[in-house]
Amino acid sequence: MKEKDYKPKEIVAVLDRYIVGQQKAKRAVAVALRNRIRRQRLPAEMQDEVTPKNILMIGPTGVGKTEIARRLAKIVKAPFIKVEASKYTEVGYVGRDVESMIRDLAKISVNMVREEHMAQVKGKAGELAEERLVDLLVPPLKQSKKTLLSDEEIERSRVEKEQFKETREKMRVMLKEGKLEERFVEVPVAQKQAPMMEVFSGGSMDEIGINMQEMFEGLSGNRTKKKRVSVKEARDIIGSEEMQKLIDMDRVVKEAVRRAENNAIIFIDEIDKVAGREKGSGPDVSREGVQRDILPVVEGTTVITRYGPVRTDHILFIAAGAFHISKPSDLIPELQGRFPIRVELDPLTKDDFERILSEPENSLIKQYTALLDADSVRLVFEKDAVPELAAVAYEVNEKTENIGARRLHTIIEKVLEDYLFEAPYEKEETRHVDREYIRGKLEELVKDRDLSRYIL
Repeated sequence: MKEKDYKPKEIVAVLDRYIVGQQKAKRAVAVALRNRIRRQRLPAEMQDEVTPKNILMIGPTGVGKTEIARRLAKIVKAPFIKVEASKYTEVGYVGRDVESMIRDLAKISVNMVREEHMAQVKGKAGELAEERLVDLLVPPLKQSKKTLLSDEEIERSRVEKEQFKETREKMRVMLKEGKLEERFVEVPVAQKQAPMMEVFSGGSMDEIGINMQEMFEGLSGNRTKKKRVSVKEARDIIGSEEMQKLIDMDRVVKEAVRRAENNAIIFIDEIDKVAGREKGSGPDVSREGVQRDILPVVEGTTVITRYGPVRTDHILFIAAGAFHISKPSDLIPELQGRFPIRVELDPLTKDDFERILSEPENSLIKQYTALLDADSVRLVFEKDAVPELAAVAYEVNEKTENIGARRLHTIIEKVLEDYLFEAPYEKEETRHVDREYIRGKLEELVKDRDLSRYIL
C-alpha cells in the first residue's frame, strides 16, 4: 500500500486536531514522516543509504509525547508499538529481551494487513456465509443409492427437488430480510488447543515457545465440535471462517514484513529510566547493558520472528523520557548518536488545560457529553466550568505530582461521579456543570493537600 503524499504542514494540521500545543515536536515528527516519503522516491540503491532520523522527546509525563507518536502512526496507517525501556533487561538477566519489540511489531503488522485484506473480501465472504447458512437451515437432500429407479420414484424425486429448491429460496429471502436472526442452528467450530509450552517465558525463549506450541497444535490436528448458536452469531462465525479462507496468508505476511521494515514506528518510552550508568550490583547494574542491547536494533539489524526475518534499518524510532533525574547526555554516546533529533516538550499551562478540555476532536468534554447522552442525559458545561476545571487541575499538579493532562481525567471523573452513577433516569434529563458545582465537589479536596495527593 502506497503512503499518502502528506506534506509536513498537513501532518501538523492533523495532529493539531487531537493534540494541543507542542508545535516543535509536531514539526519534528512531520519532517521525519515526510523524509520517509521522500526516501521512497529515490533510486533503489540510494534508498538503502538513507536511514530515518530518529527522535528523542524530552518532557514531563502527560504533555503529549505518546499521543503524538500514536497519532502519527494512525495518519499513515503504519504498524505502531509502544514499549517501555524499563521493562527490558540485559541479555543474561531474567526478563524480556530487547528484540522482542520487533517480534511484537511483526505480529501487529500482520494483524493490520490481515484486517485490510479481510475487509476487501468481506462481501464475497458474506455471500459464501449466506450459502452455508441456507445449507444449515435447509440441509441438502440425501441422494438415492439405487442406480435403477421406477417412473414413480423418478417423479417423486423430481417433486422433492422442486419443493426443496422452493424452500431454499424462501429461506434465502427470509435470511436476507433478517427474519431468522433468532433461530438456532448447529455450527461446527474449531476447538482451541490448550497452551502446550507455558514453561517457556520471556527473554530469548519467546520464539521457541511460539514455534513449539505451533508444532504440537499441528500434530494434534484441527478438531471441531458443533455449537448451537443463533443465526446472527452463526453468520459472524461462518463469515470469519470464509474470510480467512479467501485471503492469501503468504501474501499477507510478505506485505506485513515489508510494511514493518519500511513504515513502522516504534515508541520507546521511559528511555531516561535506563540512562543511569551506575557501577556495582543491584537493580541498576543492567541499565547500560539494556542501552547496548537497544543500540543494534536502532542502528539496524535483522531479527528472526515467527513471520521470517525483519530488518530494522528503516524503522522510525521515537524515544521519550522526562529526564528529571538523569539527562540525555547520560545515555551511552553510541545511543545518543542514533537519536539526532532532540525535541523538548513544554509543560502544560492553565490555558493549555482549557484548550485540551474543549478543542480536540476527542476532548474530554465531548467524550463525557456523549457518554451521558447515550443514557438520555443532556450534560451542559456552563461557560465558567472549563476554566474552573483547568484551574483545579493546574493547581493540583503544582501542589502534588505533575502528571500533565492525565490530571484532567481524574478531576472530571470526580466532578461527574454523581451524574455517572445516577444515570439513566426514568425520563430524559438535563444536568448542568458550572463553577459553583465544581467547587462544591472539589474544594475540600484541593485545600487538603494530603487528601488530594491520594484522591486527585
